Amino acid sequence: MKAIKVVGDELQWEPAEAPAELPEGHVRIDVAWTAINRADLMQRAGAYPPPPGASDILGLEVSGTVAAVGEGVREFNAGDEVCALLTGGGYATSVVVPAVQVLPIPKGLSLKEAAAVPEVFATAWLNLYREAELQPGERVLLHAAASGLGTAVIQLATAFGNPVFATAGDDEKLAVCQKLGATGIWNRRNGSFVEAVRKWGGIDMVLDPVGGGYIGEDQKVLNVDGRIVLIGLMGGRAAEVDLGMMLVKRHRLIGSTLRSRPVAVKGEVMQALHRHVWPLLSSGQIVPMIDSDWPIEKAAEAMAYVAANKNTGKVLLSVSA
Repeated sequence: MKAIKVVGDELQWEPAEAPAELPEGHVRIDVAWTAINRADLMQRAGAYPPPPGASDILGLEVSGTVAAVGEGVREFNAGDEVCALLTGGGYATSVVVPAVQVLPIPKGLSLKEAAAVPEVFATAWLNLYREAELQPGERVLLHAAASGLGTAVIQLATAFGNPVFATAGDDEKLAVCQKLGATGIWNRRNGSFVEAVRKWGGIDMVLDPVGGGYIGEDQKVLNVDGRIVLIGLMGGRAAEVDLGMMLVKRHRLIGSTLRSRPVAVKGEVMQALHRHVWPLLSSGQIVPMIDSDWPIEKAAEAMAYVAANKNTGKVLLSVSA
């Protein structure tokens, strides 16, 4: 097989050793498309190593065709078109993944579109409805809202009756957020979002990939029993938290990552997507937002594009024609 290898500051598309075995309960996929996630940028920079036992090849999601199934796999057959959530290994022509992390592509979607689904919608579902336990009508504050994850969160939350207030650093991106369903918006370049969110009506849950100084601001707009789910550190590792406010208002600050969770948990999340989100994707009520696609040989350029915050929605890499 071929795969992207990180060699110093460069990404090289070159021959790589394919997994020799197909373990019980696993599926081998011939990869058609993969997608760039910020975790890939962090791993490339040495700040987010793969969990023990995981592939050191970049890539947390793919779409493609089942090449072979391991013992005990009954739900897939060779030739099936699928998409998959990975712990690593997506920037390659072939990947082996637990079958519980694989789903058939939603009806009506292409392999290209399906590659924009697994990681962001799994992350959205996990954090909105498993970690924060959002109830109908509860309100969400979403930072970095025009990212691939953000565009998924807006659509998912809106579909399940949770109004979204979106922040981003570009008016055009915020206009896209509004079209996707956000009913409140704020350009972070205009200063603090606190007063705008208060006028909008307050927040029950914050999905925060920024951290740093945003955490204290998040607290100021949280209702009683509000939850902050921290999923990234783009604004830094250190934050000032008002413990008195946390105590009196019964706030919760939850750290959450998807990649390092057990296979069983990832399987539960994927099955929840299949039951609750796949019908919405098939009907067109929710759509995977794709900003652009690049050949896998230009992965470095595509990653630089994402690092510069130029994308609205997912950036995909074409692995096979």
